[in-house]
Amino acid sequence: MNKTSALELSFQMGEVLLKNGAEISRVQETMERVATAYEIDTFNVYVLTNAIFATGVEQGVEHAARLKHVPSTAIHFGRISAVNQLSREIVQGRHTVEEAFAVLEQVRDMPYSTLPLAVLACAVGSACFSYLFGGSWRDALIAFFCGIALELYLYWTGRKGLSKFLTNLSASALVTFCGAVFLLLGLGDNMDKIIIGSIIRLVPGVALTTSIRDFFNGDYLSGAIRMLDAVLVGGCIAVGVGVVVRALSLLTGGALL
Repeated sequence: MNKTSALELSFQMGEVLLKNGAEISRVQETMERVATAYEIDTFNVYVLTNAIFATGVEQGVEHAARLKHVPSTAIHFGRISAVNQLSREIVQGRHTVEEAFAVLEQVRDMPYSTLPLAVLACAVGSACFSYLFGGSWRDALIAFFCGIALELYLYWTGRKGLSKFLTNLSASALVTFCGAVFLLLGLGDNMDKIIIGSIIRLVPGVALTTSIRDFFNGDYLSGAIRMLDAVLVGGCIAVGVGVVVRALSLLTGGALL
């Protein structure tokens, strides 16, 4: 398919959506709407959490394509929203195929949050959740610093290409250890509240929510894949926290219990 093909445009828009965490029904509907708007003769698409299969007949020529999804790509709601807006404008007839490709390239280049902003958001979020779940202001303060350490560690593991499961296991262990050190120094009140606030950044809430939406939309295979992913990530977090708490409790004679 050439770069000015409406079928290729539809396919690439679906790719951007899938890579950035959109649910399956949204990906498929967007691709179908774009194909209809540009009057592609025949269009069929099948989307999974890790692949897109699309075939179509455009100007009497049959095309087929397959995309392997990159599962380690981070979620970016800004890109999802931008592609949705582009698809609406295409349906309204406001873009030629070439113009739509130009807009899509701009969407691809939308950056993630800068490291300082991500660190601040993680720290503040950790502190707020610690306080929300019943922690004292001292617990929230400790969770704030644990959140800073967590986001910096996640940035480092992201650059090193560490697997998702090892990242979540080691990151949860790291923030638990940091919180335990502060508590043993007498700077905190409740270990459980510190941990809850600190690990909230790792909780796979988007994957779990998206899997449920996939189930409701009848995409059972994709929903099951994402549900399994969320459960495994949650298990890694639990193992990381549990191992550190148990080890430090044995070393300190139960001071953390």
